[in-house]
Amino acid sequence: MKKLLILSLAALAATTLQAQKLVIKGSDTLGAKLVPMLAEEYKAMHPGVSFEIAAEGSTTGIAAITDSTADIGMASRRAKPTEMSAAKAKGVSMKPTIVCFDGIAVIVNANSPIADLTKRQVEQIFTGDVTDWSAVGGSPGTISVYTRNTSSGTYSDFKDLAMKKRDYAGSSQKMAGNEQIVAEVAKNPNGIGYVGLAYIHEEGIKVVSIEGGTPTKESVLAKKYPYARPTFYYTNGEPAGEAAKFIDFTLSDAGQKIVELIGFVPVR
Repeated sequence: MKKLLILSLAALAATTLQAQKLVIKGSDTLGAKLVPMLAEEYKAMHPGVSFEIAAEGSTTGIAAITDSTADIGMASRRAKPTEMSAAKAKGVSMKPTIVCFDGIAVIVNANSPIADLTKRQVEQIFTGDVTDWSAVGGSPGTISVYTRNTSSGTYSDFKDLAMKKRDYAGSSQKMAGNEQIVAEVAKNPNGIGYVGLAYIHEEGIKVVSIEGGTPTKESVLAKKYPYARPTFYYTNGEPAGEAAKFIDFTLSDAGQKIVELIGFVPVR
């Protein structure tokens, strides 16, 4: 009996030692759908691995690597020079790995007459220069602008790509994630917002073409779509251990098939 108990405790200790937990924080664009699905597939192949995933914005992912509170930081934008400096000051070397490509789609209510906008009109709408749909060929009505919140990489990228780095309209409403923007635009005939490619097929919305172009695999890879961008995993230096294995899985054929299934553009 004593021998059996010792063996059981040894087996339990071995199991505990083998158990691995990956902490992944950051981008909602990556973390709401893609990374959880990748994690489920990875766990199926590595039953001893568990995941803690927090999708609260790219800024939080980069900060988590700087503060050593995550193994992988998800980001839909590149780390800013100030963030790189802050990391370096703590002895952290911010290492980006491109995991897929995305195109930020401009969306309106499914019943909106708006089908196409120019880049200039998009800038005018989101900065508040234009406040009524009649000014851009729509039915009269006050435009309701929905954006991501300030911790979002998409919030920053859209400012850079579509707004010439100008500020958002003071009346714009900040949402926590892509799904929240979809929900608001879907119920508001005068709504407009933007989402990543993984969210363009949700009910109640439609994608507006930009000067005749829409975000597709081809237009994003060729950088013909104006709001195309890479997305990243950040680590402290070269990834190691289980984090390295998970990144390798993300970039593998199996992982990139999941990338495409979710709606993003694979890196290869």
